[in-house]
Amino acid sequence: MQRDSGPGTWIRRYRPRPDAAVRLVCFPHAGGSAVVFHSWASAFPADVEVLAVQYPGRQDRIAEPRVENLAELAKGVLPALRDAVGDSPYALFGHSMGATLAFEVARRLEADGTGPGILVASARRAPSRQRDQLVHLLDDARLASHIAELSPANSRLMEDARARAMIVPTVRSDLRAIETYRCPPGLALRAPILTVIGDSDPWTTLDEAQAWARHTRGGFELRLLPGGHFYLDDHQDEVRELVRERLGHRVA
Repeated sequence: MQRDSGPGTWIRRYRPRPDAAVRLVCFPHAGGSAVVFHSWASAFPADVEVLAVQYPGRQDRIAEPRVENLAELAKGVLPALRDAVGDSPYALFGHSMGATLAFEVARRLEADGTGPGILVASARRAPSRQRDQLVHLLDDARLASHIAELSPANSRLMEDARARAMIVPTVRSDLRAIETYRCPPGLALRAPILTVIGDSDPWTTLDEAQAWARHTRGGFELRLLPGGHFYLDDHQDEVRELVRERLGHRVA
């Protein structure tokens, strides 16, 4: 694994491909870390390099303060992302909170004239669609129950007291960032957007997913796959194939 120095502490290259024709930058979900995309690095053809974003306050960045503001997260990752992709064509992929963060990063990059070829937003309602639920305000026990309900893997983690003690505060901070985020009115990317959701996701309805169409002037596509909020756990191959196809058509 290669980790860029300086501001590149934000970026993980699990399988460096310096001669790749295109780069895919992946943003994890709330409470997640770059390692969730470890398998993606070798799953794409040799002309695609997968980069994964590592947020502060977890794993090898555990000593750093967690960032509880989505705009600050977006500003933090920008220098490292620019250095990592260089002059290569690239795309952004984000799951759950990562989708909205990728959107905020994309709009800042477009303002500089260096935007992505496509944004893939997974398991997340459109930036303009907010809900009244403030999960980050739940007490530890109820937040742990919420985390456990999202997937079988989460449920197993929440049964381990040590894991629970590490994960709950991190998830709370990330949820505070996403639940207090407000999208500027009328904001739309030049890049196309592909949205992928689970058909039984209680946190992203079909209507909320379709609202991503309002945030692009470059074309919109919506795909449904079986599953809930973490449908991706069971459908990584299908999602990666969708992304690979769009990389060929939109980016490379």
